[in-house]
Amino acid sequence: MSKGTIKKVAGPLVIATGMRDANMFDVVRVSSQRLIGEIIEMHGDEASVQVYEETSGLGPGEPVESTGAPLSVELGPGLISNIYDGIQRPLEDIMKKTGNSLHRGVEVPSLDRQAVWHFTPVKSVGDSVQGGDILGTVQETQVVLHKIMVPVGVVGKIASMSEGDYTVEQTVAVIEDANGAKIEVSLMQKWPVRRGRPYAQKLSPDMPLVTGQRVIDTLFPIAKGGVAAVPGPFGSGKTVVQHQLAKWAAADIVVYIGCGERGNEMTDVLNEFPELKDPKTGRSLMERTVLIANTSDMPVAAREASIYTGITIAEYFRDMGYSVALMADSTSRWAEALREMSGRLEEMPGEEGYPAYLGSRLAQFYERAGRVITLGADGREGALSVIGAVSPPGGDISEPVSQATLRIVKVFWSLDSQLAYQRHFPAINWLTSYSLYVDTMSGWFNSNVEPDWMELRTRIMRLLQDESELDEIVKLVGIDALSPSDRLKLEAARSIREDFLHQDAFHEIDTYSPLKKQYLMMQLMMHYYDQSVEALGKNGVTVDDLVKLPVRERIGRFKYTSTEQLDSEYQGILKALSDEIAASAKKEEF
Repeated sequence: MSKGTIKKVAGPLVIATGMRDANMFDVVRVSSQRLIGEIIEMHGDEASVQVYEETSGLGPGEPVESTGAPLSVELGPGLISNIYDGIQRPLEDIMKKTGNSLHRGVEVPSLDRQAVWHFTPVKSVGDSVQGGDILGTVQETQVVLHKIMVPVGVVGKIASMSEGDYTVEQTVAVIEDANGAKIEVSLMQKWPVRRGRPYAQKLSPDMPLVTGQRVIDTLFPIAKGGVAAVPGPFGSGKTVVQHQLAKWAAADIVVYIGCGERGNEMTDVLNEFPELKDPKTGRSLMERTVLIANTSDMPVAAREASIYTGITIAEYFRDMGYSVALMADSTSRWAEALREMSGRLEEMPGEEGYPAYLGSRLAQFYERAGRVITLGADGREGALSVIGAVSPPGGDISEPVSQATLRIVKVFWSLDSQLAYQRHFPAINWLTSYSLYVDTMSGWFNSNVEPDWMELRTRIMRLLQDESELDEIVKLVGIDALSPSDRLKLEAARSIREDFLHQDAFHEIDTYSPLKKQYLMMQLMMHYYDQSVEALGKNGVTVDDLVKLPVRERIGRFKYTSTEQLDSEYQGILKALSDEIAASAKKEEF
């Protein structure tokens, strides 16, 4: 354990001398107040320490002591429903100890040492086990069954294990390795945050993470274990999109990281999440959620650590065989923290002052996502999907953080302030967004939903693109210059925009759209378009006749149909569509 003294203090950066025996990324305690810090640079016996707490009042000569261990998180029962800061200090426990203000140097364990959990073994004494195998389970909340795993790297036979009530520090099992050494296993493990947790094999991203949001699932789907970026200017609905994904995405566990967002916004999240009803279980969404709150007024260095803390917790649940969705809001604020620390270290700045290694740090974070076969003899399948919000200044996505993110992620949901001003939500621009997972997942959609899903999707995209080209002509010379078939295209595209892509997050039925419903909606819109194209011009049928058909209102309101009535309403609309188009043709014959 290395001890040194402070030489210089520059904001959250402290230079300490006499630290020759310390290692990079060691956690250190700074001054007599024992502030938490981490070594981020070494020069001889000088260590540069980023301190995760307020450093005002520190001065040269004060002690710095290395703990000899890297920044790690505690993993075990008690994570779910908890609210942590950027370095996994439980905010509610700190509040009980110090009141509403966060005091410096306060030491509170991440997992409650007094809480007692009932451990149920699934293995027996004498069984051979290896890292990743499940020893037993703890019912953490009514929704989450916490699986107690053999620590990574441990191989041997179970020497003793018994069912009972334990705290996280008590030994629940003893494993004897090949050399006869006995390894005690408790309910809690520790893992360094900057190192990804290992797995046996990474799988191809060929299965979608179903979100129930039509513009996402149909046009720009994200794979289970995939990565997506949601860039958008202020007021374009990033937070609501992330809330919708947290609530409805087909994930067992949600990890929500508020890294550097406004305190008021994070307060909304902390107040709303416990009140949100989980649609799968009818219970509070917090029963399968971990929240990490590191607002913009909290220490800048902790903001940089917060996304690593969050993704390590997410990987831990992935290793149990769960599907985990991680929301990072927002990576721009995290990059700004990186820029500030880089400036304090007097490193050569890159574009717009960001460090030259911005791209590689972002990649290291996003690369930890994936659908994997976990360690352990049973080879469970787990998935970690990462959705990162990006807040480019002024909505300009040509800035470095957006561009570096786009080079890494495969899904880009471009939020558009213009659509938001028109009250079109989710304000995802269908002309500038994309998903590179579409081709790998086309087989899944065609075999698990309907064989012509991808064909319908392609036709809808083509109509939307045609509409944008025709809009340019209309702006120049007016709608009368268009042919009847082009005017029909505009009407069909308007129907897709207003009735299909527009979705009300606060409507009890429309907030979530199952894949079957999305398919039927696409079918209705394309049936209307195809039958209108066929009828146009025959027996004097005009575009105006087709636009004014009463059935269009029913097609538009189909999204508010409950699941039980989908099929009957669908058949009713199809019949009404055929009857009304036939009637409009007969009317002209007489």
